[in-house]
Amino acid sequence: MNSETQWVQIIALLGWLILVGGALASYKLSWGKAAKLALTWLAIFVGVFVLFDLVRGG
Repeated sequence: MNSETQWVQIIALLGWLILVGGALASYKLSWGKAAKLALTWLAIFVGVFVLFDLVRGG
């Protein structure tokens, strides 16, 4: 992968993070609830990643 493609991916990822952060902020959650929600989603994504990795045999 060349350097230009990596920069495009980084910029796109930052854009998605800003979009998600704005959507989360619109719910006006407290910091505790926001952290709990973020950790829950992180656990879900890590669990799915591990499951796919085990199924794929990696």
